[in-house]
Amino acid sequence: SAEDIIQLACSIIMLPHLIKAEEGMTYKLSWIDDELKSLKDTGFYNSIRTLDSPQGAWLVVDGKKVLNFCSNNYLGLANHPRLVQAATEAMQKYGVGPGAVRSIAGTMSLHLQLEKRMAAFKKVEAAITFQSGFSANGATIPALVGKEDVIFSDALNHASIIDGSRLSGAKIIRFAHADPVDFEKQIQAAAGTYRRALMITDGVFSMDGDLAPLDKLVEIAERYDMMTMVDDAHGEGVVGEGGRGIVDHFHLHGRVDVEVGTFSKAFGVVGGVVAGNARIIEWLRQRGRPFLFSSAVTVPDTAACLAAVDLLEESTELVDRLWANARYFQAEMRRLGFDTGATQTPITPVMLGEVQLAREFSRRLFDEGLFAMALGFPTVPQGMARIRVMLSAAHSQSDLDQALGIFHKVGKDLGVLRG
Repeated sequence: SAEDIIQLACSIIMLPHLIKAEEGMTYKLSWIDDELKSLKDTGFYNSIRTLDSPQGAWLVVDGKKVLNFCSNNYLGLANHPRLVQAATEAMQKYGVGPGAVRSIAGTMSLHLQLEKRMAAFKKVEAAITFQSGFSANGATIPALVGKEDVIFSDALNHASIIDGSRLSGAKIIRFAHADPVDFEKQIQAAAGTYRRALMITDGVFSMDGDLAPLDKLVEIAERYDMMTMVDDAHGEGVVGEGGRGIVDHFHLHGRVDVEVGTFSKAFGVVGGVVAGNARIIEWLRQRGRPFLFSSAVTVPDTAACLAAVDLLEESTELVDRLWANARYFQAEMRRLGFDTGATQTPITPVMLGEVQLAREFSRRLFDEGLFAMALGFPTVPQGMARIRVMLSAAHSQSDLDQALGIFHKVGKDLGVLRG
């Protein structure tokens, strides 16, 4: 038909332009191919596995049932029946999505209940929730400091702290990891160069499992009249009385201005929380950009978080079981001859050194039925690659013993263990 002839003619006319555009796109993005090839050649390429089961002591990963020593599901709450029930009932009553940002039409009574409950749980004046722990840091830091100010930041702080600090425009001064002496040295060196100062540290460092010396850092910060902030993502639900976090662990209630946390780890859900001084929380409701410009946390997530708080307030059983598992597993790993680094928490790094060895170790573990990922540069410094074992209250004694046997076998096979 005439219409078909016209379409064919147009296609012929446009073909050279389409080819040129595709060639241009290929040229513009060829650097990505080079970078990806480099990652693969050097062993730094991250192959992402896929889960097809609920979180728990065992997972179905890439179609294979394996022991799970990889998740941040510290208390086994990610598939807890009470959380599932709470989420289901809330959806039946409120629907699924809030449909707006918190500051317009997205604040629901569930959000306010969770914030009130978290303030009481953390023993602080007030709390505010965000879409994630990452968003919480991105909201809080730029709201507290700007271009005339300074941030004193632990050298091993999480990426979300680093990004939030950069967004603020404040000068960033790093102090040596978990080193109060160097912290004070850096303060003295910067004296007179800033308007306001903020000290930020992780509470539990996720790669090594060590604790910040928060009591000493806060004491120094108070001496120099600066604001204090701790990211307790891996501490909430783990350290302190019944999992109330590192501020509770060091009995620093009322002395730390900001505690940032997440519901995606020990709480088993998703979302972030900032708890602390009521004036700061009020300020974040006015100036926390993720609060103002990103949709509120969903109904089922919020309801499930409330159920998690209920469980933590009712009993310390899950927290106690987590720590019992950690003490047993770590002692046995050291007895076998593994280096578990400087951990002070259930996070258990198995130090191996080179990334290629760590990745091969992880592959062999998976072949034997255990899922534990290798971590290398830039997540950790070069030469300090490791398998990071994440223990959980969901693990039984037989799970732990089976894992120890697998680690021992792979360690012998790869020459990590001798004798």
